[in-house]
Amino acid sequence: QVQLVESGGGLAQPGGSLRLSCAASGSIFSINVMGWYRQAPGEQRELVADMPGGGSAAYADSVKGRFTISRDNAKNTVYLQMNSLKPEDTAVYFCRLTFGRNVYWGQGTQVTVSS
Repeated sequence: QVQLVESGGGLAQPGGSLRLSCAASGSIFSINVMGWYRQAPGEQRELVADMPGGGSAAYADSVKGRFTISRDNAKNTVYLQMNSLKPEDTAVYFCRLTFGRNVYWGQGTQVTVSS
């Protein structure tokens, strides 16, 4: 079984920063994509950023230039550095791991941006 454990959410002021982490454990194929999605109340879940192992990152237009995704493949961990946070970034952030036809989700971590 594959498990994803997220950490790092919380409350930030507009313009502030937060860093999310997601550690994957279990039987994970080495060729995979790890990424972050978010879901605000009443909205659909949307891609924030993702990155294949050894590949280039892809970002949603709304976070380009503010968020940075990175990976530590040796630790099967993906990070999301979020800078210049805005109130509209408020959402539950979910980590996702895919390899082959397998898709795994973390439990989600709340990010709230408010003064």
